Amino acid sequence: MIFSQRVISVLLVDDHSLFREGIAALIANQSDMKVIGEACNGAEAVERFRSAPADVTLMDLQMPGLSGIDAIVAIRAEFPEAKIIALTTYSGDVLVQRALAAGARGYLLKGLPFKDLAQSIREVDRGLKIIQPEIATGLADHATARVLTVREIDVIQAMAGGNSNRRIAETLLINEDTVKGHVKNILAKLGARDRTHAVVLALQRGLIQL
Repeated sequence: MIFSQRVISVLLVDDHSLFREGIAALIANQSDMKVIGEACNGAEAVERFRSAPADVTLMDLQMPGLSGIDAIVAIRAEFPEAKIIALTTYSGDVLVQRALAAGARGYLLKGLPFKDLAQSIREVDRGLKIIQPEIATGLADHATARVLTVREIDVIQAMAGGNSNRRIAETLLINEDTVKGHVKNILAKLGARDRTHAVVLALQRGLIQL
């Protein structure tokens, strides 16, 4: 008796069409997987998954409109068993934690060799969780890091826009002394030398976006 090989269906979600086309072409050369759909943003990903649930979804995180993380939440709310791999250029520990908390079964960087990506798809399809070693190291390095409050994140996001303390105070409807206190706490929690360094660290960790 001859048994046919199971083929893993894959949904590609990324706002860069060239990247999707490249991954699709590489997957087409794999005998045990095929691309059954593509989406350019989170909202489209949810609709594509509803119409044709994939075995494994490769999800970019930073996209216009509905983000990849919000799309993961939306898909898993309707399909709790959905297996989604975050495939992104961002390695910040905060963003990784958010993706995993949303239900991602893997977190990979786009520079990963395709043979490793293909193997990760197979392993996630089998029910395993996959995190690149360097991502896991980053999580471990910040495991004891002090967490910024929601208001502190608002302040450092405004700092990233080049706003003065006075302007931040006006925008957030708080007094300038309160802003100065938040900035002091942010520098201490991030271990930053100054405001610019704090913004760089916050971007690297995925606390804020430009």
